[in-house]
Amino acid sequence: MISNQILQNTIEGLKSIARVELCVMDIDGKAVAMTDDEMEKGGKSAAEFAKSPADSQEIQGYQYFKIYDEQQLEYILIAAGVGEDVYMIGKMVAFQIQNLLVAYKERFDKDNFIKNLLLDNLLLVDIYSRAKKLHIQTDVKRVALIIETDNAKDSNVLETIRTYFGSNSKDFITAVDENNVIVVKDLSEGEGVREIDRAAASIVAFLQKEDFKDVRIAYGTIVSEIKEVSRSYKEAKMALDVGKIFFDERDVIAYSELGIGRLIYQLPIPLCKMFIKEIFDGKSPDDFDEETLTTINKFFENSLNVSETSRQLFIHRNTLVYRLDKLQKSTGLDLRVFEDAITFKIALMVVKYMKYMESFEY
Repeated sequence: MISNQILQNTIEGLKSIARVELCVMDIDGKAVAMTDDEMEKGGKSAAEFAKSPADSQEIQGYQYFKIYDEQQLEYILIAAGVGEDVYMIGKMVAFQIQNLLVAYKERFDKDNFIKNLLLDNLLLVDIYSRAKKLHIQTDVKRVALIIETDNAKDSNVLETIRTYFGSNSKDFITAVDENNVIVVKDLSEGEGVREIDRAAASIVAFLQKEDFKDVRIAYGTIVSEIKEVSRSYKEAKMALDVGKIFFDERDVIAYSELGIGRLIYQLPIPLCKMFIKEIFDGKSPDDFDEETLTTINKFFENSLNVSETSRQLFIHRNTLVYRLDKLQKSTGLDLRVFEDAITFKIALMVVKYMKYMESFEY
């Protein structure tokens, strides 16, 4: 439950304060952390001490102490030296490690609770009873963020993000699969979308500085009850997928910003194919030449403004009109007419969605 590295860091820190060599062993006498390699020789004595009824004992110039986790013997602590001072230091170190076990056990329990909450694995009554037991507030504003990187399968991503938030954070950082990390962020009164965007941008910058590639963050809507956290998580998952299709240039995307992309994402592929066949008569926008596609995209970017589009494309207005007329003849849609422009724009988005979904079939 608690890593050997954490134990090692703990006893090294305590040694620097108390000036006493320390060693932590399991109940079989195998060293898991120590400040002096010579202390590893006490393994046999530690295993024998573990079977004795005493909680502390002096053996061959060393002080031995038992460390429990809820009445279960977990570790043997050895402190080098004899006398009241060493005994007192050893008791304090044992107490500190025991508290660490409790803290990490609580963190483990909270992590399991949040995972089950996100995955809808809890009954409503269980959500509130377990939250109360774990001292988790149930009526504060929260939002679920999903963080994805190209290094997602590297477990260091999770620990790196936990380091970023710090041990005193009210936020929950976990992972329900190997693909991404989830942050259930606690929001203060008055915090909203703007603050979430800033926080997400800071996380992106931090991870990029740590050499993580292609960092993407998506988040759901703000919820005020703990039972609704799973909804915010599902929204964040959709935002992550839809963002890859229609907002691939952005590294932070909110569920509330998906617009019509959210509707298209939920369409069945056969219906999409039928729609494209009706609009383009069996053709595909991929068949358009680069010049035509550039013209279409720039025309949409400029809100169907002919003059501004021609200026940005560095072409004469009549040239743009000619291209639009040519497109109208081949598709039957006049992009200068608002209704036709909407139909064409949706069709382009549908094609993009179909290509994205088809990429997973191979």
